[in-house]
Amino acid sequence: MNIAQLVEVKPNPNIPSLAPGDTVKVSVKIVEGDKERLQVFQGVVIKTRRGIGGGSFTVRRVSRGIGVERTFLFGSPLVEKVEVVQHGKVRRAKLYYLRRRSGKTARLKERRMDKGEKQEAS
Repeated sequence: MNIAQLVEVKPNPNIPSLAPGDTVKVSVKIVEGDKERLQVFQGVVIKTRRGIGGGSFTVRRVSRGIGVERTFLFGSPLVEKVEVVQHGKVRRAKLYYLRRRSGKTARLKERRMDKGEKQEAS
C-alpha cells in the first residue's frame, strides 16, 4: 500500500508556481483565540520540496539583523495567498549559502522573463 493512496493532498489554488530565488509575499492566517488575522511574511524562497505529501517551500528573510526562516506547506489552508514580487536568477536548487551572507552579498539578480514566461507566471 502506498501513502499517496491513503492521504489525498489537495493543492492550494492560491499558491502560484515557485522557484528558489523568488522573492515572495506569503499571507498566512493567524488564529489568536477567537480572532483571525492575516500576517504577511516576505522573503526569498531558499528551497522547495515536491513529494507525496504535497511538498513545501521555505522562505528566508532578515529581521533586525537576525535571519528568520519559515516553511509553508503547498496544501495548507492557512496560506491565504502567495504573491511573487521578483524572480531571482540562481544556479542552484537549494540556496543554503544565503545563510552565511548578509547585506549586499545576499542579494540576487533579477531573472529576465520572456513574454511567454510572464503569461505562464501570472
